[in-house]
Amino acid sequence: MADLASLMDEFGLQEAFWATAEGSVAFSRNAPTLAGSVHVTTPTGEPEPAPPVTVAAPSPALEVPKGTPVSSPMIGIFYGASSPGTPPFVKLGDVVSAGHVVGLIEAMKVFNEITAPVAGTITEILAEGGQLVQPGEPLLYIA
Repeated sequence: MADLASLMDEFGLQEAFWATAEGSVAFSRNAPTLAGSVHVTTPTGEPEPAPPVTVAAPSPALEVPKGTPVSSPMIGIFYGASSPGTPPFVKLGDVVSAGHVVGLIEAMKVFNEITAPVAGTITEILAEGGQLVQPGEPLLYIA
């Protein structure tokens, strides 16, 4: 039964039913009477005491990066440096001014400079060199 509960978590199921020759088990996260209740029956149809069900605690909320996002203006390939052997435009903790080049996006064989919209410190870099990025996707954060 623990495997069935694990599968419900893994696939985000609200209800599951499992039947064998020995009996059947029905799990429901949103049962009208009691959320998370378990109903177990034997082949004779008589109810069997249900084992306790433990529900995993919800995962902690993801930490939202602080600062101003620098987002991709277009679809293309992101590059954090002008060429493979050169240092990156910015590193974590670097202080930049508004207009400072923080990366390149290659679209249709044209390299477009991505600049910092504000002055501040690079607090997080999300995009990796050679990664396909979409319009509006945050590349890094400046605080």
